[in-house]
Order: sequence, then structure tokens, then C-alpha cells
Amino acid sequence: MIPTVVWGTGNVGRAAIRAVDAHPALELAAVLVHDPAKDGRDAGELAGLDRRLGVAATRDTEAALAARPRAVVYAASGDTRPDEALADVVAAVRAGAVVVTPALYPLYDQRNAPPEFRDPVLAAVAEGGGSLFASGVDPGWGNDVLPLLISGLGTTVDAVRCQEIFDYSTYEQEDSVRHLIGMGHPMGYEPLMLAPGIPAMVWGGQIRLMARALGIELEEIRETLERRPLDATVTTRTMGAFEAGTQGAVRFEVQGIVDGEPRLVVEHITRVHPSCAPDWPTPPDGAGAHRVIIEGRPRIEVTVEAADEGENRSAGGNATAVGRLVNAIDWLVAAGPGLYDALDVPLRPAVGRIGRRPS
Repeated sequence: MIPTVVWGTGNVGRAAIRAVDAHPALELAAVLVHDPAKDGRDAGELAGLDRRLGVAATRDTEAALAARPRAVVYAASGDTRPDEALADVVAAVRAGAVVVTPALYPLYDQRNAPPEFRDPVLAAVAEGGGSLFASGVDPGWGNDVLPLLISGLGTTVDAVRCQEIFDYSTYEQEDSVRHLIGMGHPMGYEPLMLAPGIPAMVWGGQIRLMARALGIELEEIRETLERRPLDATVTTRTMGAFEAGTQGAVRFEVQGIVDGEPRLVVEHITRVHPSCAPDWPTPPDGAGAHRVIIEGRPRIEVTVEAADEGENRSAGGNATAVGRLVNAIDWLVAAGPGLYDALDVPLRPAVGRIGRRPS
């Protein structure tokens, strides 16, 4: 069994606890939390399971790493604290752990990552013998392994488009929805996640990763952005009211340009209510989905819907992203120390996990 720490118990961390508990090769060794109110609570309770796991959450990160866990799922946010997230991950790698995380956007395409991110990780790998695999929570497989796999089914490929389409009215992360993305703010408000250059910073690595796999050379990475106001005030179950006239929908693209044309595209279409921007693409069930479109001959379209924590499509996307990361841990342990990306780490079948699930 591989002793595994889950660091963080938000939307990603809850799914990570469940995934580690369900994996036959992994053993939940510790759960790290920041909120004092969670300190000492059982991991099963924090993960929304109907049973205790016998692992009490702790805020003592030094003690957890001093125990030399073999793996760490770093599920704390890196959106507004990239330096702190990098320092946490480096500490875990230096302690000899295999670390998997969605938090470090610049390392999605680790070969082309900025030196200020890549060099500290490589130094920690050399010093402690750990490793790191970073993959997106949006989810990563939807912007790398899935489109690349499907592209191989075509005769000719003109463009690859990866879409995340969600109604955020059920999403339980109000700070991100309101302030990072700007829902409910006046249309003049510039949310951090939509500021010029930020989408390309977050998703540009996945564009470069696909380009590397497909053997094409990018000329540049561009961004497009559209925002729509709400026509009427709407009230959501998890976040309360969003007023008429405030931002209610966002659509942006990160485009990899080849021969002057957008050939690789990561597109996000998000709403706080289905009534906003009804002319934009919508998911089949109205809640959320991830879609890959291969423009070419033949034209191929694959839509993936996932639900978790009831019928929450946003939680389902998190859970599949977590599944990609957690299910890579035993492969990474066998592969040895290093810095890995989605082209290195295979997407593997659920060996030993059919019929096995947290209760």
C-alpha cells in the first residue's frame, strides 16, 4: 500500500479523499487542512462519506511531511496563491513524495514552464527523490489526452476544440464564481481570471502540450473574451442572488495559432443561469459537460458528462480530474523521481477498482 496524504478539503480535496480511499493500491495516511474548524474532524466526514475513515484532519503540515508519505495529493488552491502553492509542493517533493496536483498551471506543460516554477521542482526532485505530475482541474484530460486520442480517429484534422460548458448556479465555490470569474459584479469590473494574459497563462500550457504531441509549431497564443449581463435577477441554491445587469455569462477562448488560423482551442462557456446567453453552446442536460470537437474529415464530436455529490456536474468534473491524478500515483511511484506531464503519464484502466467504491 502507498501511504498518501490529501492536502486540502475543498471541492478537489473532498473528491481526492474518496478517490484515495477507493484505490486498492493507496492508503490514506493524513489529511491536511487550513481551516481551524476542520482540525481534528474525521476524513470520512469531510469527504461526505457516510462512514468514518479513522484519519483525523490536521493543520500540522511539517509533521505530515516528516512522516515521509510516499504520495501527496495537493488539492489546495493555487489560483490566488501560486507562490505559496509552489512552496508547498516543493516541500512535499523534497520530502520524497510523489505529488499530483491541479494547482500549478505553469507546470501543465512542464517542458516549457517558466524557470521560476520548473527549477525549484527539479532541485527538490534531485534533493529528495520525489516527483510531480500537474494536470488541470477543468479537467486536464479534456484538454490533453482525450482530444489527442480522438484526433487519431480522423483522416484529416483542421482544428481541435476543447470546451467546458457549465451552469455555475450549483457550484459551491462562491469566491471563485463571484470574484475570480466576476459573476454578479458590474460589467465594468475586471475579474482576475479574465484579465488580459491570465487565460493564456492558465490554459496556454495545455495548448502547447497538444501542439507538441501533434507535431505542429505554434506561431502564437491568442485570447478572445465575451461577457453578457443578466436580463433579470436570479437566485441560486448555493450562492444566493445575482442581480439583473451584472455579469451572468462568460465565454472565452485560448487559441493556438498555426498558419494564421486558430487550430488548437480551449474554450470555456460559463453561466450562473441558463437564461443568460442562450445562443451560446449549452450542455445536453443544461447543467454541465466537457466536449471535444475535431474539425476535419470526418468531423468528430465527443461530449462527456459526469455527476458527483448528487447530480452536481461541477463536482463531477472535479472528480474526474482528481481521478486522473490519483489513479496515476502508483504508476508514478514505479516510474521513479522526475517532473512529468500528461504526455508522460498514461491514462490507465481501472484495474482492481470495478465494484469497489467508498460507501
